Amino acid sequence: MKSKFTPAIIVHGGGGRIRAEELPQRLDGCKDAALAGWGIIQQGGSALDAAEAAVIMLEDNPLFNAGTGSTLNSLGQVEMDAAVMEGETLRAGAVAAVQGIKNPIKLARRVMEDGRHLFYAAEGALLFARAIGFAQCDPEALIVETERARWQEKHGTVGCVALDLEGKIAVATSTGGIFNKLPGRVGDSPLIGCGTYANDCGGVSCTGQGEAIIRIVMAKTALDLLKERAEPQAAAHQAIALLAQKTGGAAGLIIIDRQGKVGHARNTERMPVSFILSDGQVHLDS
Repeated sequence: MKSKFTPAIIVHGGGGRIRAEELPQRLDGCKDAALAGWGIIQQGGSALDAAEAAVIMLEDNPLFNAGTGSTLNSLGQVEMDAAVMEGETLRAGAVAAVQGIKNPIKLARRVMEDGRHLFYAAEGALLFARAIGFAQCDPEALIVETERARWQEKHGTVGCVALDLEGKIAVATSTGGIFNKLPGRVGDSPLIGCGTYANDCGGVSCTGQGEAIIRIVMAKTALDLLKERAEPQAAAHQAIALLAQKTGGAAGLIIIDRQGKVGHARNTERMPVSFILSDGQVHLDS
């Protein structure tokens, strides 16, 4: 039986400055992540499974500022943030300032599925991980030696929004945060409504200057624009314009609506994006 919903998936690899010679690799990374999620959707899998799988691929790719290869804080440590959210149920899970977790997006999902709380931070997140038997790793294992000299260039976030064959939308967002941040700093990515949000209208994942994104609650703002009947692309551009007007900040976002239409916008220098629509063709942009 053919689905009445039009599936789609969109992935971003972070907004900011990217060396010209690195851009093809980052686009390839986004493409591979989108294809991984798309394969799950085509097999009847959930949007949540697809979004999580896409972000895991990006967390495991040291080119991106999430998971392995995350940037360092002012003490030379990796502290990561991540969140997942389902649009239909409004269930969500998030972790912030976590160390020694190879794939923070997996832990965020476990938080959501556990259901006792929605958000754990720092040592509390690690205590939760231990309590449920979630694997931890040596924090040093997340530091990529070949990237040490280039930490100041690391930027952004990774994220995915997916719409499955049942019309369900899910969002996953993960980041290592900003270079040289003070320990305990939390950006927009794990904050529901700010860097990550999904509801019955659509889903959004953001990247960029977290403090600015938080101030305008950008993910929810974009979906409010969508609810007011803006097309996804228009909603994305309007949200970025509002951010620039109100805060002077730089950011990007990706968005999907319930009809399987996607949008993406940025006022950063670059934001590698890959998306796949119902025709199965892979689209790339930066």
